[in-house]
Amino acid sequence: MYKIGFDNDKYLKMQSSRIRERINEFGGKLYLEFGGKLFDDYHASRVLPGFKPDSKLQMLLHLKDEAEIVLVISAEDVEKEKVRGDYGITYDHDVERLIGEFTAIGLMVGSVVLTKYNGTPKVLDFEKRLQEKGYPVYHHYVIDGYPSNVSKIVSDEGFGVNDYIKTERKLVVITAPGPGSGKMATCLSQLYHENKRGIKAGYAKFETFPIWNLPLRHPVNLAYEAATADLNDVNMIDPWHLDAYGETTVNYNRDVEIFPVLKATFDRIYGECPYKSPTDMGVNMAGNCINDDDAVCEAARQEIIRRYYNVRTDVNKGKDKREELYKIELIMNQAGISATDRACVVAAEKKAEETGVPAAAIELADGRMLTGKTTDLLGCASASLLNALKTLAGIDDGIYLINPDVIRPIQELKVNYLGNGNPCLHIDEVLIALSMSAVTDENAAKALNELKNLKNAEMHSTVPLSHVDVKVIKNLGLRLTADINK
Repeated sequence: MYKIGFDNDKYLKMQSSRIRERINEFGGKLYLEFGGKLFDDYHASRVLPGFKPDSKLQMLLHLKDEAEIVLVISAEDVEKEKVRGDYGITYDHDVERLIGEFTAIGLMVGSVVLTKYNGTPKVLDFEKRLQEKGYPVYHHYVIDGYPSNVSKIVSDEGFGVNDYIKTERKLVVITAPGPGSGKMATCLSQLYHENKRGIKAGYAKFETFPIWNLPLRHPVNLAYEAATADLNDVNMIDPWHLDAYGETTVNYNRDVEIFPVLKATFDRIYGECPYKSPTDMGVNMAGNCINDDDAVCEAARQEIIRRYYNVRTDVNKGKDKREELYKIELIMNQAGISATDRACVVAAEKKAEETGVPAAAIELADGRMLTGKTTDLLGCASASLLNALKTLAGIDDGIYLINPDVIRPIQELKVNYLGNGNPCLHIDEVLIALSMSAVTDENAAKALNELKNLKNAEMHSTVPLSHVDVKVIKNLGLRLTADINK
């Protein structure tokens, strides 16, 4: 059952206020390394029910008159045509997409930085496209010994070789299309250049997870480990913070490991480091906006289980993700959960066992459970979806929403003319047929009107679903898992 556990309005106010405070702490200029997704942060919205996927973007809009955005991308990623898995587009095209998204809502994009710069044809072509659109492009280079050789890095032969990024506003948000782009190095390089010009500027880091003021093994923090199992991130107690303040806070291994280098870098730039710990560098206020810990914990546990099924499906398809799967299994053990703690999994498996055919189950946001099985006309996902719509619309289970005589010609078209070996209708085909039926059938129209109420429902299939089905289910806002046919 879906329950709100996070106060999004409180978050927007607290987070923007905290960033303003940090700007003032550094005399009016702050470079803010922005981790995670600015757009469509669905992981955060799943584990913190009530968190809006665009919350971080809305928070920035509270600061839009004070902020400008600098996008960072590695030239190596441009050259390799690295692809974002969630959007299926290359990093360079994602930078152009982000520029369009930011400017469309009134945020200023000041420039783009190409890190690890090399002048290959692909990189030069990308640079030209940006410049033709009126965006300055700066070059940052590989520094021998980075990040350990601080004396070399913080010198004219290190950061001094990088271009100085000209910025106009007091808050400079450094973001990127993905990890490994060089956001932190860009921030530090700017601090070096600003200091040489007599400008006092500060650095802070904004990442939602792990949440520093939740316990180490809180389900939300464990869900972050599950989400980054492929990166091998590990949550840990911040030893620097514990030593400096006697307070237990949570950070993750990469920030804790790099902090000695950051501290030494700050010492060389400013004479002393303004921070005593990695936790000090952060400005995340999400932990202060949880208003129902039980709801958040349950949402996070479900996310861990979903991650487990998603990776297990990849392993069953032959992908080399066994180590990732083992790690998530360990996380499940730490959280005290198993796959059967997902109610729709139990319901779908029971239905499959009773009928002897693949089955799916949907747990609606209010807790009601609906199932469906594979038939000659429909796949199990389509069947369960129609049953859920009937229930939401108050339609008797025995009533057809789509006449079988409408479905059969579609099947003949798929098999006889389009070369599809599977006659069962995919969900998009079912919804098109339902839309056509709604023109003359009141029940079909009522069911179609309930699609919006499938959002935040949980769904499980005992068989892997087609790419088309998965995409439609996600677009409808259901949270899907699938398994091998047993």
